[in-house]
Amino acid sequence: MKVALVHDYLNQMGGAERVVMALHELFPDAPFYTSIYDPERVDPAFKQMDIRTSFMQKLPWVTKHHQPYLPLYPYAMESLDLRGYDLVLSSSSAFGKGVITRPETLHICYCHTPMRWCWNYEDYIEREQLGRVARSVLPFLITKLRIWDQVSSMRVDHFIANSPVIAERIRKYYRRDAVVIPPLWRQKRFPFDPSTDPEDFFCA
Repeated sequence: MKVALVHDYLNQMGGAERVVMALHELFPDAPFYTSIYDPERVDPAFKQMDIRTSFMQKLPWVTKHHQPYLPLYPYAMESLDLRGYDLVLSSSSAFGKGVITRPETLHICYCHTPMRWCWNYEDYIEREQLGRVARSVLPFLITKLRIWDQVSSMRVDHFIANSPVIAERIRKYYRRDAVVIPPLWRQKRFPFDPSTDPEDFFCA
């Protein structure tokens, strides 16, 4: 079975990127497809992976200042060539789930959240302290992104949510059910010992 891994972008290091690293441990031979990649801003372990980027990688300053390129991400993800794979696992809080696969390919998306800046727009612009020009232009772009976000969600065969809260958001915005699986890297921090008697513990 040929497997491909997909992630929104690799130019920052956070919980989503740790999930990506855990997926790579499960499928060490699977290539990573992403929009942009900056090896200096993520864990050094990524340098050992087969990472394949979109056309956006060649755009000026994109790995340091990716926000101005927001309208291009849907096209970047849709341009990734995923023909020939039996299974595509996408890690997404934005665009990764929007890749286009062949009808016979199984696409499973580990969703960290539906797009926050689309569905929580007012909170987003207040937090980012955007200027007047950005505030006047963004509403038109956000409306188009909401439509794309919903349409692209239908390309996913099965959703996995990282928490019950995210599963509820997936149900609300995408009208899809999701299985809840907490992030793999968090589970490793708190290993379960099956030899431990549950009666040895108590709750205050």
